[in-house]
Amino acid sequence: MSSRGRQRTTIRQLAEHTGLSPAAVSYALRGMHVSAETEERVRSAAAELGYEVDPIARALAGGETAVIGLLVGSLADFWNQELVRAVQRELYAVDRSTLVADADGEPARELELAGRLVDHRVDGLVVVPVGPASGGWAAIAEQIPLVTIGDALPGVAAAGEVVFDNERGVEDTLSHLGALGHRRIVVLSWAVETSADRAAERAVASSARALGLDCDVVGCAYSLNGSRPLALELLRNADRPSAVFCLSDSIAYGVYVACAELGLAIPGDVAVAGFGDHPISRLLAPPLTSTFWDVEQAAGLATGFLLEAIGAEGPQSTLREVIAPELVARASTRAPAA
Repeated sequence: MSSRGRQRTTIRQLAEHTGLSPAAVSYALRGMHVSAETEERVRSAAAELGYEVDPIARALAGGETAVIGLLVGSLADFWNQELVRAVQRELYAVDRSTLVADADGEPARELELAGRLVDHRVDGLVVVPVGPASGGWAAIAEQIPLVTIGDALPGVAAAGEVVFDNERGVEDTLSHLGALGHRRIVVLSWAVETSADRAAERAVASSARALGLDCDVVGCAYSLNGSRPLALELLRNADRPSAVFCLSDSIAYGVYVACAELGLAIPGDVAVAGFGDHPISRLLAPPLTSTFWDVEQAAGLATGFLLEAIGAEGPQSTLREVIAPELVARASTRAPAA
C-alpha cells in the first residue's frame, strides 16, 4: 500500500493490540503514571504497528507537543550557533525537538517571535535575551514556561535563569589589558544600543574607572561582516586605540579582517580580545584572547530547568544558576609598542 493511502495507527488500535485502555496507552507513550514494563510493552507495539504521534492533535487535546521554542539573539553570531547545537542535542536526548527563531539583534522582533512560538503551541521557551524586559515578556512567561540564557529578564517570572557573570568577565579582560599597559581601549558591543543597562556594559564603565583606563563603548553589529566596516573606520587613523575588546568573538573576527586590510599587525599594532571563546578563535593567526563560557553547561542547565517546569504542577519558584567566566589569554594580546 502506498504511504498516501495508509491510515494512521490510532491510540485505540494500540489499546486493542496491547489489551490496555486508551488512557493507559496514552500515559505509556508519554512516560507517565505506568510501570516501566507497561511503557516498554506499549512502545514496542507502537513500533510494530507504525504508530506516530500527531503533535497538533495532542496539543489541541491539552497535552504536550514535545517541541521547545529556542530564541537566539542572532544566528550570525558563531557562539549562538554553538548554543543552538548544544540545546538541540540536550533536547534530542529526551525525545524533544526544537523550533529555532533568530531575533537578528532586535528586541522587538525577539518578543514578536516568542509570541509566534507560543501560538505554535511549543511546550516551553529557551531565550537568549537581546533587550530589556517588558510587559510583553511578563505576559509570555504567564502563558508558558520560559528559561533565559546569558542574561535574566528582571521582573519576569521566568521558570529558570542561566546567567553569565558578564560583570566579572569584563573586569577580567580589562584588568588583563590594563596589566599589559594598554590605556586607551575601544569596546565593541552588540547590545549597547538595544540594552544599554546590561551588566556587561555597566561593568566596562566601572572597571575603566577603577583601573584608570580610557574606554569607549561603541555599538557594533552582531557579526563578522557587520563589525568589519566599523573596525576599518576606528583603526585607519594614527590615533587609533592600542586595544580593541569585542563583546563577541564574531565581532573580533571582523576586526581581524579589518586589520589585515589596513596592514596592521595583531598584537603589534593593536591588541584584540573577544568574548565567548568560540572554537574558531583558537585557529586564528594569532589565536584570539577570549573569555570562555561553558556552552554545554549552559545548555544542560537551561533544558533541565525547562523540563522541570514543564513537568511541575502549579507555579514554581525561579531556578537560577550563575556561570563563571574563564579568561583564556592567547597571542592576540600583548603590551603595546613603545
